[in-house]
Amino acid sequence: MKLYIPKNYRPRLVPETMEQAIKMLKVSFQEELSARLQLRRVTAPLFVLSGTGINDDLNGTERAVSFSIPDIGNAKAEVIHSLAKWKRMKLGAYNIPVGYGLYTDMNAIRADEELSNIHSLYVDQWDWERTVSVEQRNLDFLKSIVEKIYEALKATEQKIYAIYPHITPVLPSKITFIQAEDLLKEYPTLTVKEREREAAKKYGAIFIIGIGGKLSNGEKHDGRAPDYDDWTTESEKGYKGLNGDIVLWNEVLDNAFEVSSMGIRVDKTALLKQLDLENCPERKEFAFHKALLEDQIPLSIGGGIGQSRLCMFFLRCAHIGEVQASLWSDEMIEKCKENNIILK
Repeated sequence: MKLYIPKNYRPRLVPETMEQAIKMLKVSFQEELSARLQLRRVTAPLFVLSGTGINDDLNGTERAVSFSIPDIGNAKAEVIHSLAKWKRMKLGAYNIPVGYGLYTDMNAIRADEELSNIHSLYVDQWDWERTVSVEQRNLDFLKSIVEKIYEALKATEQKIYAIYPHITPVLPSKITFIQAEDLLKEYPTLTVKEREREAAKKYGAIFIIGIGGKLSNGEKHDGRAPDYDDWTTESEKGYKGLNGDIVLWNEVLDNAFEVSSMGIRVDKTALLKQLDLENCPERKEFAFHKALLEDQIPLSIGGGIGQSRLCMFFLRCAHIGEVQASLWSDEMIEKCKENNIILK
C-alpha cells in the first residue's frame, strides 16, 4: 500500500462545504477551459467495442474491464481507459473546424491501478480535443495551448480564494516548460519521479515535453501509447516529441503532482513510426488507424485533465478519496482515519 500521511494534517473544509466546493470548482474550471480553447461540450461513451482500436492502451499493459453483449451477438465491449481516439473521430464526425474543439466528462475504471493518495480505481477527467492545421503541428503552438490551460487553472484558483479565503493561492504567475531530456541532464542520478519532484518544487508549475520516446540514457520518461500523442516528431534543437504533462508542486503531499497529460496527436507519419517502434504494426488494420491513414480523421491536439486531481489540489486535500467515491482497503481507510483523512 502506497500511502503518504502529511504531518498534522487537517482538512481545510468540513464535509458539507467540501461537496459545495467540489461542485463549484468543477463548473468553474470547465467554463474557463471551454472559453479559452473554444470547446463545446459533448456526451461521451462509458464503453466501446473491443477490437476497433478506439480504446486507449495507456502504457500498453493495463487491462480493460470488459463484458459481452447478448443483443449484439455476444460482441465484447470494454470500459474506456480514456477518449483520445474517440474524441478525434468526433471532431471529424461533427466537422469541427480548425481553432475549435470539444470536451467531455470522461469516467473510467482502471482495475490495475495501484491505490495511493492520488490513484483510484475510478478515473474522472475532462477529456478535450481541438482541430489543428498542418502548420500548427509544432512546439510553439503546443506551448500556447498549455499556457491557455494554465490561465484556466489560475482563474479557478482565484475563484476558490474569493469564496474560501483561508485557501490561499499558490500557483506561480507562469508555467515553466522543460524538455524531458534536459530534466535528465540536470538530474542524471535521480529517478524519473525524483526528477519531476525537484523540478516541480523549484518552479511550482511545469510542463514536461517529450514523453513516450527513449531519452539519451535509453529509458523513457514515461510510457505513452503509440497511436495518439506524437512523441517522435522532431521539434527543435534535436528534441523529439510534441506532447507532455502539466505537473504542479503539491505542498500538502510534498511532491510533484500531475494534473494533465496532453499533446499534438499523431499524423500518418508519426503513427506508422510509433507503431513500428512499439512493435505493434498490426494495429494499422484497426478501424481507427485505417481512418487516420486514409485522411478521414482531422489533425488535432488534445488531452485529459483530472477532475478529482484538481479538486485535491485546489482544496488542499491529502487523498483523492476525500473528493471522490471509490473503493479502498480497510487498512488504508483506518490509517487515513487515524490521521484526519476521511475517505468517501
